[in-house]
Amino acid sequence: MELRHLRYFVAVAEELHFGRAAERLHIAQPPLSRQIHDLERELGAPLFSRVGRRVALTHAGQAFLVEARRTLAQADRARVAAQRAARGETGTLAVGFVEAASYSGLLPDVIGALRQQVPAVALELFELSSLQQAGALREGRIGVGLLHSVPADAGEWLETERVLRDPMVAALPRGHRLAAQSRVTLGELAPEPFLLFGRPNGPGLYDRIIAACQAAGFSPRVAQEAGQIQTLIGLVAAGVGVALVPGSFSELRRPGVVYRPVRGAGVDMDLWAVWRRGDEHPVRERFVGTLRAAAGARSGSRSAFA
Repeated sequence: MELRHLRYFVAVAEELHFGRAAERLHIAQPPLSRQIHDLERELGAPLFSRVGRRVALTHAGQAFLVEARRTLAQADRARVAAQRAARGETGTLAVGFVEAASYSGLLPDVIGALRQQVPAVALELFELSSLQQAGALREGRIGVGLLHSVPADAGEWLETERVLRDPMVAALPRGHRLAAQSRVTLGELAPEPFLLFGRPNGPGLYDRIIAACQAAGFSPRVAQEAGQIQTLIGLVAAGVGVALVPGSFSELRRPGVVYRPVRGAGVDMDLWAVWRRGDEHPVRERFVGTLRAAAGARSGSRSAFA
């Protein structure tokens, strides 16, 4: 028994006329009659009584009609569910992210857009360092990561796309000698104790900052490292030292801290989207597409997709 047998049966049951049912199904009447006969033979019971041109449902036919309609309705629901899943309109995606993805506004933009476009999609969000995300991707605990430092072996197993460049700015205590300037140079920061985002959390960024300082003629005197940029900013407010932080964090407006652009630093905190190569995941594809659109639309950001 196939679904087409059920569709043919329901059409005849509703029309109570083989000719009209055949027209409705866009087939000839003789094949329709044969299909109904085959169905009755398979069931071992007549579904219709035929007296001349008059067609009526038997008791077996009436019972079968109820279940046939339910089966066809369920098949339609299954078809729609499969199509929606293939379009990434339903399902769950686990997303790893670094705090800058949130404070830049990019991740909230994506979440908001997806909630409007595909409310049946569920996002599971995990704040993890770049290193932790690499492990979570390997183990399949997340389907996509938003991180600063792409794993060294990414080319062997990951798809990677840079979604945002966030220029670093100097975070200074409000009473600092350079706070009155509209911008500073790295060389002017040379005597200061530096607060750095810990290398295990973002080795690429750490190395770029060190290299930029060395290019400016000094090696930074590192007073403290931290795993969270908010922690660095809190230490700046306490007067422990100065820090280079993503410009998007300047919107925090923490009391006791001022932010100044750095001339010639050439250091950005890149944000990358990464996922396992070869994994088919419609929700992830929709997430990345929405991420591209949000990155391109963000005011003051330079997106790799623009």
